[in-house]
Amino acid sequence: MAAAKGSWGETDRFLRSALQRAARATERARQQIELAERHERLAVRTAREFHTSMAATHRRIAERHLTAAALQHAYARHLTEWSIGHGDRPRFMAEVAAACGTPSVALTLVGSDLSQLAVATSDQLARDAQDLEYVLGVGPAREATELNQPVLSSGTALDRRWPGYGTGLASLGLGSVAALPLKSPDGCIGALTLFDPRPGLAAAGEFDEVAGAVTDNVLLGPDADPDLYGGVDLRAVVHQAAGMLSERTGCSVDEALALIKARAFARGESAEAVARRIVYEAMDLD
Repeated sequence: MAAAKGSWGETDRFLRSALQRAARATERARQQIELAERHERLAVRTAREFHTSMAATHRRIAERHLTAAALQHAYARHLTEWSIGHGDRPRFMAEVAAACGTPSVALTLVGSDLSQLAVATSDQLARDAQDLEYVLGVGPAREATELNQPVLSSGTALDRRWPGYGTGLASLGLGSVAALPLKSPDGCIGALTLFDPRPGLAAAGEFDEVAGAVTDNVLLGPDADPDLYGGVDLRAVVHQAAGMLSERTGCSVDEALALIKARAFARGESAEAVARRIVYEAMDLD
């Protein structure tokens, strides 16, 4: 059975945590709805726009809490099914993809210099697509984060916008992307990228609530789980390899990182695959 490959203790911990987070998100939604209803009653009595505006704000927050609760419930359900031998071990990001109506999504967290610090994906296809952006140093997630606004592109426009990216996506069987910024009170912490989303939905803002729920309720806030139930890769081995290569060759860490990405692109590999050979097999990039 599938569950035998994992840790029962970890599975139980993740399951309990997901159900608890879902319950708390549902309770927060209830509180926000009560506040909205109070302002709606006041708006009727006073005809003040302030109360109408506040009611809309509380209902919007409630929707995000309910979306977060639905994501946690879905993850808990699939985790339970996996624990008794049904299907593959679930990824939380797969629930995010399902909520967006697409099979492949990637969540990227970035630093102040827009470099990728961590990535979480729904499946291997999304991981391969996001690795392509990481290696090239350009792409939708980086641009959405930098602009702090949604980025949409497809077909031949992909390569015009980000040279090499569209060709790489096509080799993976993908033809369009939509990247949504993960907005925080201090700016933008990264992006949620959808691969081959259904036409028209991204432009219409259909996925904004999902991106907002993931940011406000999963990555930030009182119930934050930035590790996404163990699904986040911090790209630690790449940075370790860059440091080792820098020490061996005398180049800067940034130059070493660029060399690793260049080798990965030239060989059609992930940066992690190249980095592991540098770290564990003492490979040099000569």
